[in-house]
Amino acid sequence: MNQPDIIFIVLDTQRADRLGCYGHSQAITPNLDQFAAEGVLFEQAISPAQWTIPSHASMFTGLYPTAHQVTQSSHSLSGERPHLAELLRDAGYQTVAFCNNPLVGILNNGFKRGFQTFYNYGGAIPSMPSDSTTLPRPLRRLIESYTQFLRRISYPIQNFFGQSDLAFRLSLNAWFTPIWSRVANFKGQNERSVRDLTHYLQMREEKRVERPLFLFLNLMETHFPFTPPAKFIDKVAPYLLGSREARTIMRRWNREAYRWAAPLSEPMGELESQVLNDLYDAEVAYQDAYLGQLLALLKQRANAENTLTIIVADHGDGLGDHGFVGHAFVAYQELLHVPLLMQWPARFAKPTRIKTPVSTRRVFHTMLDAAGRLPQTTRMDPVQVHGLTLANTVAGRDPEQGVAYSEVYPPLTFVKAIEKRQPELLESRRCLAVRRSVVQPNGTNEAQSAPHKLIQVDEKLDELFNLADDPLESVNLLAERPSLVEAMQKELVRVGTAVNQQKNQAAAGSQIDIDENMTRRLRALGYID
Repeated sequence: MNQPDIIFIVLDTQRADRLGCYGHSQAITPNLDQFAAEGVLFEQAISPAQWTIPSHASMFTGLYPTAHQVTQSSHSLSGERPHLAELLRDAGYQTVAFCNNPLVGILNNGFKRGFQTFYNYGGAIPSMPSDSTTLPRPLRRLIESYTQFLRRISYPIQNFFGQSDLAFRLSLNAWFTPIWSRVANFKGQNERSVRDLTHYLQMREEKRVERPLFLFLNLMETHFPFTPPAKFIDKVAPYLLGSREARTIMRRWNREAYRWAAPLSEPMGELESQVLNDLYDAEVAYQDAYLGQLLALLKQRANAENTLTIIVADHGDGLGDHGFVGHAFVAYQELLHVPLLMQWPARFAKPTRIKTPVSTRRVFHTMLDAAGRLPQTTRMDPVQVHGLTLANTVAGRDPEQGVAYSEVYPPLTFVKAIEKRQPELLESRRCLAVRRSVVQPNGTNEAQSAPHKLIQVDEKLDELFNLADDPLESVNLLAERPSLVEAMQKELVRVGTAVNQQKNQAAAGSQIDIDENMTRRLRALGYID
C-alpha cells in the first residue's frame, strides 16, 4: 500500500465529555459524532499534559513532558528531539500547517520545524494563503509582500511578549483583554482557516498531486473568551437573550483574562456555572458546524480510502470543576480526558470503540508507523515506532497494557500572576506542585476492566478514583483500596523511571531504552525476537 495522506487535527481545549459521541446528551456535534461512528473512538484517551505547550510537544515528539523538557512558554524543543513534521518531510511527505494557536504558531519554540508551509491565523499579523482573499492577484501579491515584511518585524516582538512575565501580567488587565484578544487574534480565525484548508485540498485535488500529504490543523474555538455566533447561543442557551444578569456574567468572564486560569477563591453560583458551561457548549457546536465542510470533503477525495485522519484535543478545560477554571494546575479528567477519533478506511474498515486507556502522545508513533519505512537518518528506533502505534491497540494488542500516564507542570507565568494578586491561593490550592497521574484498567482484561486513576502531588499519593462509577472524580478511594493503590503506584514509578531515562537518552544519535515490560509486549507483537 502506498504511503497514506495524513490529516492531523487538534481541537485545542476540547473536553471529551462535551461531544455527543462521548455521551454528552445536550451536545450539538453531529459532524464529529458521525466521524466517530464511522471510525475508531478511544473512550479513555489521556493527554500527557494539561496545557498547550507540553501537550503539543508530546504529540510532536512522542515523549512525555519530563523527557522532551518543553514545559513552559520560555522553553524550546531541542534540535536533538526529532519533530513529527521533520520525520514525515524526510520520508517524502509534503508538510503543511494551518494553525490558530499563537503558542504553537508564533512562539520561537521549535514547533514549526519540519513544516514546508506554515499558515498562522493567530497573532497581530497572520499569514494565510494568498488565494484566501477575493482581491485582484497583483494587489494580493503587494499585500503579501508587505505583510511578510511586517511579520518579520512583529514575530520577535510577539515572541518576547509571549515569554515575558511582565507583559503577560499586563495582558491580564481587564481593560486590555478585549483589545489583544481581537487585534492580536488570540484565538486565531478558526472558521476561516477551515475554509482555506478545504479550498487548499480542493485545489490540490484538481492538480492531482501525487506526493503524500501531511496536514496539521489547530483550532482554538473552545478556548476563552467565549464568543460564538448568536444562532449557536440561541440553540444552547436561549435564556441568555432575556437575562441581563447572565449576559453580565459572560462579559465579565470574557474581559478578565486572569480568571481564565486562576483557582476559584469561592464556588461559583448556579447561574454563573450554567452560563460558563453553556457558552462553552455553544463554542463546541459552532466548531462542529464549520468542521463539517472539511470532514465532508475528506470523504470525497480520490485518496479517501488511503487517508489517515486523526482528531484529538491537546487538553480539556476546567469550568469550575474541582474549584478550578482553565487548564493550568490539576490532573483531573476535565483537563486530561480528551477526544481521540481516527479513520483510515484502507486499514480500519470496521467502526469500533476502544475501552483501553491510551496516551495521546502515541499519535506521533501512529502517524510515523503509517508513513512506512523511515530514513535511517531519523534517529528514531523503528521498534518503538511500530510498537507504540495505536493500530496495535485497535487490534487488541496494547503494548502499554492500558496504562496512560500524565505530568502536570504548572505554567509559571500564571503562577507569578497569582503571586501578585492572590498569593494565599498558591499554597492552599497547591499551584506550585507537580502532579503526576496514571490511568489503567483494574484487572487483567484491559478492554473490560473499569479504569481507575491515581494522582500523585509532589511525590505524595493524593487521590484514587474509579472513573467508570465516578467520572466526575468526586469520591477519593485512596484510603479504601490499599492493594489497588500499591499496584498502581508501581506503575506510576515504573513509567516515571522510564520517562527520566528518556530525558537523558533522547539525544542526537542515541537510542531510547525500552523497559522490560515494553520489550516483552513488543516481542509478543512480533516486532523483536
